[in-house]
Amino acid sequence: MSDLGALLRKAREQRGYTLDDIQEVTKIRKRYLEAIETGDYKVLPGSFYVRAFVKTYAETVGLDAEEVLRLYHKELPKPAAPDTPAVEPMIKKTRRSDQHRDRWGKVSVTMLMWLFPILIVAVIYVYLSQNADKDPKEVDRSPITTEKASPSESSASPSPTLPASPSAPATESSTPSVSPVTFTLKETKKSIQYIEVSPAGAHQLQLEITGRCWVGVNEGSSKGKSLLSKGFEQADVPQTLSYDLTGPLYVNVGRADNVTITVDGTPFDDGNKAGSSKFVFMPAETTLP
Repeated sequence: MSDLGALLRKAREQRGYTLDDIQEVTKIRKRYLEAIETGDYKVLPGSFYVRAFVKTYAETVGLDAEEVLRLYHKELPKPAAPDTPAVEPMIKKTRRSDQHRDRWGKVSVTMLMWLFPILIVAVIYVYLSQNADKDPKEVDRSPITTEKASPSESSASPSPTLPASPSAPATESSTPSVSPVTFTLKETKKSIQYIEVSPAGAHQLQLEITGRCWVGVNEGSSKGKSLLSKGFEQADVPQTLSYDLTGPLYVNVGRADNVTITVDGTPFDDGNKAGSSKFVFMPAETTLP
């Protein structure tokens, strides 16, 4: 067994996954997964697929795919150089067709160069003709007529405002406004998406587990204090996990399609994919970890 295969197998077994589970998540055939673990890359359909399969495998078991490929790049086979295509013997016909296409391309560019300024002039003309028809006097008179009041209305005393009864429901003006939660992608680094949560201040992050998956939660970053590292089976769901979002919170989901992430009741779009997804949620005005 190769060092890379041993690393992937160890990570898989730590999360309680079987090769059948990895096959279901990644859609990679089981015999290809076995070949990756044993280092028998000849079984794979081609050297081009080796890096793609290894990267997907690593992300599914919670490893940093880019770091794994960098550390074990010498062990992976190099992709074969593409074959040089044979030169077609019909040189004259190819040149004539190319000249024909070049001629039409030049004609098209010339037509566009003439049509573009004509289009601009037409737009300006339409704009000026529409605005020229407006009478500024009529616009000025409209607010004057609306401000006039009849003598009966000016002499009438304003009606007193009655106090609301204790049993009457509160009006919209007395209800405090709550700013909605918004998410902003600040940057993506090493397959980790850094999400800013607005407005600033403390929030409540919830993970709703709806199917078989693996979830990891750490304070600050992936190397911070572990709050959760667990694989969930069908017998464990559904259930909801809550965490205080007062600072950066790292969330690693093995099956995003089986986990719903919300902040203060507002759902977050995590891509809803079967593969691994990694996020760092940060309240606004928080420094990146």
